[in-house]
Amino acid sequence: MAVLQRDTSITAERVVLTPPRKADFDDWAALRSANREHLEPWEPLWPGDAHSKADWVRRLKVWTTAWKAGQAYVFLIRNISDNTLIGGASLTHVRNWPASSASLGYWLGADFEGKGYMRESVIAVCDWAFADLRLWRIEAGTLAENNRSRKVLEAAGFEEEGYARAYLEIAGERRDHVLFGLVRHPKRS
Repeated sequence: MAVLQRDTSITAERVVLTPPRKADFDDWAALRSANREHLEPWEPLWPGDAHSKADWVRRLKVWTTAWKAGQAYVFLIRNISDNTLIGGASLTHVRNWPASSASLGYWLGADFEGKGYMRESVIAVCDWAFADLRLWRIEAGTLAENNRSRKVLEAAGFEEEGYARAYLEIAGERRDHVLFGLVRHPKRS
């Protein structure tokens, strides 16, 4: 699997996904901070200095190192029409052959839900992963009660594959997840 440059951008009809840059800090911190109450129930515990400049520098270093190693690809999602930051998506735990797979994660600001942005972003990042990373499989998990996430995955072609007990730590507790998978189809690659 080729390691791709960090100048990668993925463009869909209404969104563009790009790797985070130093200059994205203000937009990222503002969106995440304004949506803290909305996002915290679905994510691991936030650090005490969440969305500070120090938090951003740590994250950016980890994301850049993982990208260069071909282990993870983190993207920020912006609305093409006005360049507004609306969320993020990531492919983590990237595994080379024979698995040729990765785990998908994503988040979206509350004001942008229900408009199809995340479905569009997930389809775009998966198509990119199949074509450019040459992955064969993308996996995702969601809390059973997260119906919005389930609908995004199903609309993007993911199929429910199982149930994992104590799968991830979410909001400080080990939580069960419904597991989904998307396998590369010849038309998608």
